[in-house]
Amino acid sequence: MAIDAETVVKTEKKPRARSRAKKEVLKKKPEKKILVIVESPAKAKTIEKYLGPSYTVKASMGHLIDLPKSRLAIDVDNNFEPEYITVRGRAKILRELRGDAGKADTVLLASDNDREGEAIAWHLRNAITEKHGDIPIRRISFNEITPAAIRDAVASPGSIDESKVNAQKARRVLDRLVGYNLSPLLWKKVKNGLSAGRVQSAALRLICEREKEVESFIPEEFWTLEADFRQGKTTYTAQLVSWQGKKPELKNEAQVNEIIEKIKNAACVVAEIRETDKTLRPRPPFTTSQLQQTAANRLGFISRKTMQLAQQLYEGVNIGEGRVGLITYMRTDSVRISQIALEEVRGWLGQNYPGDFPEKAIEYSVGKKAQDAHEAIRPTYVSYTPDSVKDYLTRDQLRLYTIIWERFVSSQMNSAKSRSLSADIRVSPSSGEEGIFRISGSRLIEKGFYKVLKLLASKEEKGNVYPSFIEGEQVHADKFYPEQHFTQGPSRYTDASIVKTLEENGIGRPSTYAPIISVLLDRYYVTRSNRQLVPTLLGRLINDMLVEYFPRYVDTAFTANMETKLDEVEESAVKWPDMIREFWDPFKDQVDEVGKTLESFKGSLDEPTDHVCEKCGKPMVKKLGRFGFFLACTGFPECRNTKSIPLAKCPKCGGDVVARRTKGRGKEFYGCTNYPDCDFISHFKPIDQKCPKCGQFMVEKYDKKNGARKACINPDCDYLHSDDDGDDKHDGE
Repeated sequence: MAIDAETVVKTEKKPRARSRAKKEVLKKKPEKKILVIVESPAKAKTIEKYLGPSYTVKASMGHLIDLPKSRLAIDVDNNFEPEYITVRGRAKILRELRGDAGKADTVLLASDNDREGEAIAWHLRNAITEKHGDIPIRRISFNEITPAAIRDAVASPGSIDESKVNAQKARRVLDRLVGYNLSPLLWKKVKNGLSAGRVQSAALRLICEREKEVESFIPEEFWTLEADFRQGKTTYTAQLVSWQGKKPELKNEAQVNEIIEKIKNAACVVAEIRETDKTLRPRPPFTTSQLQQTAANRLGFISRKTMQLAQQLYEGVNIGEGRVGLITYMRTDSVRISQIALEEVRGWLGQNYPGDFPEKAIEYSVGKKAQDAHEAIRPTYVSYTPDSVKDYLTRDQLRLYTIIWERFVSSQMNSAKSRSLSADIRVSPSSGEEGIFRISGSRLIEKGFYKVLKLLASKEEKGNVYPSFIEGEQVHADKFYPEQHFTQGPSRYTDASIVKTLEENGIGRPSTYAPIISVLLDRYYVTRSNRQLVPTLLGRLINDMLVEYFPRYVDTAFTANMETKLDEVEESAVKWPDMIREFWDPFKDQVDEVGKTLESFKGSLDEPTDHVCEKCGKPMVKKLGRFGFFLACTGFPECRNTKSIPLAKCPKCGGDVVARRTKGRGKEFYGCTNYPDCDFISHFKPIDQKCPKCGQFMVEKYDKKNGARKACINPDCDYLHSDDDGDDKHDGE
């Protein structure tokens, strides 16, 4: 059989073509392996979803290299050079990251874009370079964890910001010098286990000074009078604002009853009506401090909880279609918004609220003290409304996300307008005297940005009773409501108010507000009571000593100035060793001087008492511990008996009233030591003050309406009592 020439050619060419293709496959270079190092596993899991198979994402778990805890580790004679070591328990993580880096073609350091994050990247770069000096190491940063933001960051890596690293180094060295010099002084002169810090001590001073104001305040009684006025079948409640042409000063119930007797049958006429319109502008998106304040006031979150939840929302949450970072970086002092985000929110508003946003995007001015390194806190995608993600978030995550989403979206909407009405009702008794009762109401006439607010809706949107009076019409007084009050002294700091004060005074930065509060609580210098920050006896003792012997270094202005100098280091305006030297020399001289001249307080805080140890019969002394004062047997260590300090005498049996704690959550209450024979219980803390009327002890009371105040424990005594006080429980529960 003859073979067709053309067929031969084709059959011969096919194997040759396959051979060339095989060679091309063999010559093709494998894809580069890229290692990305972030701080947390949650962030690593989210980012890995956005990158291709050639990327490996690992977590450093925060700082791997830092100063040792056991010694100062700062060479004060050599430009304050710090001595860094691998953090205890983190050597395995560092070893694994070095191993992963050795298998990669490129390493991308993606720690947070702030001073601490930059320092983490700097230490990682140095540690990896020691083992693998030839591997390219680059720095990437992003403000939000979204596919676009991550890909943009990976596509344009940069270098580590040495100025930012220097600012972190300066802060770390500064805090180490303060803490490791003041703390031993406190151990030597007061008691072991105490500590002091640069920023925390300034915050403690603020809290202690406020406490002195609270304690020195003496409330005064006053009364108000309201009345129901009937207009046909409708009744409105108004308050007495003028009597005989003057603001009424009602000191006691008798004065109020005297006025009621005069006006209860008097002629009442609507004398004047005033209506005013007010423009309500939307507020800017959240900064860190504003988020913490709003979360505290609206949601009841402490600062630490707010930041933990925000971290979870930032790092990524599984919302069914995958993990998504729902908010931008949560440590910022800026209200700036990117152009892309503005375009997105305006597009969303155009679809959902057409006509409710201005022609041009609203710009908010950034504060003078703001570093403006990051955008404001906002949702990464406006289309992820709170309702659309509620099934994937915990209750608290959803609440925090909701206020962030509402605040951002509303910030780009039209202003609202409210209309307020104030009506004066003149009451003219036959005696010739005259009183004015006033009722006020308000309502929104243009909702504007309030259309998207739910959790953040204010009293303006909710409005109140809006009277429909006509000037000159007669009304009738139906019922009178006299009410007793007491003047309110200064309020103790809460998480919200201390963060606001720290920010206003330039103390700390967005990343430090929550840790400042946490450190004071962890050291038991401060406790929480009804969400208020109350200094402990130990905290007040430490503060008194620091204020007396180191007034400059716990001064708010000085602390704020140090923060400004750290900013100047980051801006490369000053060299960090020079800044530390300027602080260190006078500070060290002061520490040495106080160490020589200050008499030791050790043991001086122990007070002899009349109490006898029921176990061994030896006298007991009053000692200061981590949780305040307590009674301890002088037979220590043979006898280790301790007990609570009596705070007052029991009004039922004459026994001692001491602090106790319930089971479970450990809520504090005050009870008699003769329990169960005596079942006296009080939920209000006794204070070292006797009632001038009946001689029983005074307590500190608190309620949302009246705040913190003092009152007599005796329910039959009217000293500093208000009508809504419930009796303390004189029987068991």
